[in-house]
Amino acid sequence: MIGNSIIKLNNVDIFQQKHLVLSNVNLHIDKGDFVWLIGQTGSGKSSLLKVIYGDLNIAAGTGHACGYELSKLAGKDVPYLRRKLGIVFQDFQLLTDRSVEQNLQFVMHATGWTEKNQIADRILDVLEKVGLRSKLKKMPHELSGGEQQRVVIARALLNNPEIILADEPTGNLDPDTSEEIVLLLKQISQGGTAVVVATHDYHIIRTFPSRIIKCENGKVLEDVQIA
Repeated sequence: MIGNSIIKLNNVDIFQQKHLVLSNVNLHIDKGDFVWLIGQTGSGKSSLLKVIYGDLNIAAGTGHACGYELSKLAGKDVPYLRRKLGIVFQDFQLLTDRSVEQNLQFVMHATGWTEKNQIADRILDVLEKVGLRSKLKKMPHELSGGEQQRVVIARALLNNPEIILADEPTGNLDPDTSEEIVLLLKQISQGGTAVVVATHDYHIIRTFPSRIIKCENGKVLEDVQIA
């Protein structure tokens, strides 16, 4: 870890296959930061997130994420890096044949939790944080879209991540529910977990002003303003 930085990229080039998507990227995200990530479709937002969670390699430059050096990241290290990251997608990706509790148990078993009492306590803890403790035994189809996204955020919190990466987390939600989800993510960042939210929703950015990073014309622009 470099100082307070959870993410630090210096002069990084990012390729998808042989196509240069983003060049000379310089980026820092510190503990507890709440950051909007904006840019048109195809501008490199998802590629940038993939570099941070170890799904794309750095072609040039240096990068650190949660104490791991990304340019030297071995395949065997990726699961350990991802335990320090919470990832929230637009389409929930919940297991539809399992209850809320079983969805969370599945992730915990996959990331090395073994003690039953600790697992049960942690599940109640994260559901409490997202306001869904009473939904423990519900199936995903019994929940609203907003509740499903809260389960996804609870899932992202299970391993006490240093940062949550949320890729269009409000894309399938109505405006009121979107605001509730962003408020929840803001609260999480105030607790010390950095949060990066990729979005196209400029209304929500204006409603919750914060630091903005923009992908545009193959570059990453830090601390931009929007009209």
